[in-house]
Amino acid sequence: MTQQQKMERPARADAQQNRERILSVALQELTLSADVPLSAIAKKAGVGQATFYRHFPSREILVMEVYRYEMLQVTKFAEHLLQTLPPDQALREWINRLAEYAITKAGLANAIREVSLTRDCQEKAGYAPVIAAAQLLLDANKEAGTLHTGVTTDDFFLAIAGIWQLDFNDEWQPQLTWLIDIVMAGLRAGAPRRTVSQ
Repeated sequence: MTQQQKMERPARADAQQNRERILSVALQELTLSADVPLSAIAKKAGVGQATFYRHFPSREILVMEVYRYEMLQVTKFAEHLLQTLPPDQALREWINRLAEYAITKAGLANAIREVSLTRDCQEKAGYAPVIAAAQLLLDANKEAGTLHTGVTTDDFFLAIAGIWQLDFNDEWQPQLTWLIDIVMAGLRAGAPRRTVSQ
């Protein structure tokens, strides 16, 4: 290994640590406020403005990276649910988790709402993990005969769009449960094998 390669390796490791530290701080700060100044995130992450902007040239890029991380967690949760619950119960629990994310993560409700409103495939690419998680759950339910076979991911996100209109400052849990009951009843309508599990 040359001297230059030895110098480059620590430099790359430092850059990766800086990036991860910025994302970690950004996740915490964006949870508190979607409008937190980028300079505040850089300061709390212990990096200079130049280093910050080298990793994240704009607010949009930073926010999308944070949401991408969050959405990957949502995808992993879908996989976990399918390993531990029947498909229709897994889908119901996943919808509930999406709502919880909306409550605890500032701006995530808006991000997921965009999935239901966006028609441009290029724009939807940014939401690929959460769309893939929904597809995974829908496919498992169709295979089990617990869901109408014609339901697409577009249909699904339109069906749950009402959840993002809830006032999460109010008594939201009973209303959320009621909305999920309605969504699940609609998704099950016309399923090859009707299910009564809640």
